[in-house]
Amino acid sequence: MAERYPLVELKDLPKDIRAKVLEVQEKAGFIPNVFLGLARRPAEWRAFFAYHDALMDPERTGRTSSLTKGDREMIVTATSAANQCLYCVVAHGALLRIYEKKPLVADQVAVNWRKADITPRQRAMLEFAMKVCERSHEIDESDFPPLHAHGFDDEDIWDIAAITAFFGLSNRLASFSGMQPNAEFYLMGRVPREKGIAG
Repeated sequence: MAERYPLVELKDLPKDIRAKVLEVQEKAGFIPNVFLGLARRPAEWRAFFAYHDALMDPERTGRTSSLTKGDREMIVTATSAANQCLYCVVAHGALLRIYEKKPLVADQVAVNWRKADITPRQRAMLEFAMKVCERSHEIDESDFPPLHAHGFDDEDIWDIAAITAFFGLSNRLASFSGMQPNAEFYLMGRVPREKGIAG
């Protein structure tokens, strides 16, 4: 299936957005389609990625959190699967495999997170994230003690909910626009990188 809305050409991006996209390309080796797919509206692109970065890399803003990068990608993968977003499951599943150093975990989390090879702490985290994703109107005070018991404080819990909510937006933008995952994402983190053989 082709994208419903064509990706913006790199040469047509505003200067500030092009610079950020080239940074991503330098680091990843390719340009994830989301960067070009959302660039049709530069003001929204800037707002989207500012919030994305604040949630997914809070250290940039000087904020500390007990959620690891793997935890964050796990929330995105599980809730994106619930929202049936192909792009986000594939792209963030790749990052989840890399950060957790587990080649099977993304598939497990996407298909049935309750049976995935994850820690009890991560299971409690996903239990809450999935409730925010599917039944946020049912959240009440009883949902917080199980998270506190695993060492999450109230700011961490805000992070879990905000990541879930933000990617609910992202899932819907990717799905309605027909955004397709880059082929590179499918293989990332599945097979260990080859190491040189000592002679």
